[in-house]
Amino acid sequence: MIEHFGTLSDGTPVHRCTLERAGVRVRVLSYGGIVQSVETPDREGQRADVVLGFASLDGYLALPGPYFGALVGRYANRIAAGRFPLDGLTYALEQNSGPNSLHGGGYGFDKRVWDLAPVEHGVRLSRVSPHGEEGFPGRLEVSAQYTLDASGALRIAYQAVTDTPTVVNLTNHSYFNLAGSGPAGGHELRVDASRYTLADADLIPTGEFADVTGTRFDFRAPRRIGAGYDHNFVLDKGVTTEPVEVAELYDPVSGRVLTVSTTEPGLQLYTAEHLSAPFAPGDGVALETQHFPDSPNRPEFPSTVLRPGQVFRSATVYAFSAR
Repeated sequence: MIEHFGTLSDGTPVHRCTLERAGVRVRVLSYGGIVQSVETPDREGQRADVVLGFASLDGYLALPGPYFGALVGRYANRIAAGRFPLDGLTYALEQNSGPNSLHGGGYGFDKRVWDLAPVEHGVRLSRVSPHGEEGFPGRLEVSAQYTLDASGALRIAYQAVTDTPTVVNLTNHSYFNLAGSGPAGGHELRVDASRYTLADADLIPTGEFADVTGTRFDFRAPRRIGAGYDHNFVLDKGVTTEPVEVAELYDPVSGRVLTVSTTEPGLQLYTAEHLSAPFAPGDGVALETQHFPDSPNRPEFPSTVLRPGQVFRSATVYAFSAR
């Protein structure tokens, strides 16, 4: 079902698509590719919304900084000093997070209105990002397809092509709270990562991979999350052509379970201590599947370069259950 959701100040309409299958209901907005809500049952069969969001477009426009549920790009996470070299040229980006570029700049994919078209069991969002948008090179034709499978799992599949060498790193920035409300720090998390990327005070990787053994970053066995995370985990599986299960989030109170599978090599765990009213710090947990922060400046990291003739593909699956 596709319906009108609101109108931007310039008169551009925003639409909402509702997907429902196997007891899971997902709502997606054409503005920012936002996952507005995900309703899924607990162990007693009671359904609740497990992502943070707003009932109206005004809420997203008033609080753009946390990227609630948004499709983030062209480059998710941080690029140091808002600059990167490519093929002998240096590209300058907006420095919208201190001295660095964050999530594609101040007017990235999360603030654009996407073309929306229904597909089987889902919806496809697409747009053309022109050469030079937010400083990134290349005319990028990009799409994100949101579908529900027979079990009610949400799959987000990204695809892009370019006419000029560029860098691409896309993710979804939903904050999950499997209890439906209240603090999420009591959730239990498992992440299949033996290492994480060390970072400086501005959360820019130093280039070193640190062993999680004996540290608070060791989630190889499920344990309570707590607080104080905004870190990239180096997934043991690396880059894959098809999504592989890499993480599980569990709420012991409701019994809800979120399983994350992805093609990506990294997962950014963010415990959202910077949230403000109408939410409270720590009310959600972001599990951002992506390439590593600052990869364009780190040739030793998996490459995020996309060249003409190549097709960028990435997919992440969020599966919901209860126990």
